[in-house]
Amino acid sequence: MTNSVHKTTLDNGLTIVLKEMHHAPVASFMIWYRVGSRHEKPGITGVSHWVEHMMFKGTPTFPNGALDGLVSREGGYWNAFTWVDFTAYYETMPVRKIDLALQLEADRMVNTIMTPEEVESERTVIISERQMYENDPSFQLNEELTSAAFRVHPYHHEIIGDLADLTTITRDDLYGHYRRHYVPNNAIIVAVGDFAAGEMQQHIEEQFGSLAPGKPADPVTRQEPPQKGERRVMVQGPGDTAYLTAAYRAPAASHPDYLPLVLLNAAFAGGSSLGMFGGGGSNKSSRLYKALVNTELAASAYGSLTPTIDPYLYSINAVVQAGRTLAEVEAALDEELARLESAPITEQELAKALKRAKAEFVLAGESITGQAQLLGMTEAVIGDYQWYETVLERLSQITLDDIERVRAAYLRPSQRTVGWYEPEIVTR
Repeated sequence: MTNSVHKTTLDNGLTIVLKEMHHAPVASFMIWYRVGSRHEKPGITGVSHWVEHMMFKGTPTFPNGALDGLVSREGGYWNAFTWVDFTAYYETMPVRKIDLALQLEADRMVNTIMTPEEVESERTVIISERQMYENDPSFQLNEELTSAAFRVHPYHHEIIGDLADLTTITRDDLYGHYRRHYVPNNAIIVAVGDFAAGEMQQHIEEQFGSLAPGKPADPVTRQEPPQKGERRVMVQGPGDTAYLTAAYRAPAASHPDYLPLVLLNAAFAGGSSLGMFGGGGSNKSSRLYKALVNTELAASAYGSLTPTIDPYLYSINAVVQAGRTLAEVEAALDEELARLESAPITEQELAKALKRAKAEFVLAGESITGQAQLLGMTEAVIGDYQWYETVLERLSQITLDDIERVRAAYLRPSQRTVGWYEPEIVTR
């Protein structure tokens, strides 16, 4: 990694992270707000995602419907996403037009209009979105499993929110959430592209420097207590495919055990799990694939580990092959996990896992937008973009002893929640 990243903090608390990349006349501008579903309480679950939708409804300066045309007319694209720990917005455009992104983001940080009519219209959209998810067995299983795994911490609920809350959240709830969290001292600006950092800094200060800070957000204090035994959930629903998930307690991304667990997952299941934006390469040579897919027990099998602010979950997932049972797949998975203890990861497997993790991570940051996403995610989740800058070096220092230590610490039956999705038997 190069050291061309420039980080500053304005007097109003706004964090700015800039990186020059001059291989194309393009820039990506992102603004990350430190608010996601972990900041929600019962009664307003889903409010962060809903506010994200409302941020596209316009301001007096940029009326609803005008923004799409302005960005696309200049050859750019824009979007947003909400996660458990943050909400992010971005525009990728020709660099000579990137000031438009600065103007519209500074404007909608303080001037977004949420009319009662737009709120009700979007309520219908979001409830429909949730109902669409409910047709997906994976969503149904994940929702039940996560709510069982987290009884105290607000990671308990889905980002989309509970239907009971989506039907009752008010315009005042939405606007209050927006005004409380969409303030400079709760935001991170990341810009990557073909610009001079000093000039971009000046343009950002011109647009955002005069915006007033808000009251610091309340910390998330409801931490999950230790788990005292395996938990199990079973979901029955439509379809003809069964799904298995075994989700283990996992450390926060800032914890020293996180990167060794990343490599354990890469060796055992084939994923890299260094970020949210990389592609998942083939895992056909992994132990998990050989044990479940090559034996025709599962149609697919993979591991999932996402960087989060607070301890979250490391999930091992399998789609059950037609004609096989959930019990058979779980037994085979347990046998392969037990083999990790009797036949630990080898030096050759670790080297291959490291190579795969590095390749996927580099691929995720190949584009200007990818660089901005990785820098912003690490700044938002860990509080320091240098985690991203130094991660490959730290991965290379992980030993087999580190891998075995995290296996013994985290892959314990008492620390997992097992979920089964079983298709309903339809009688005629």
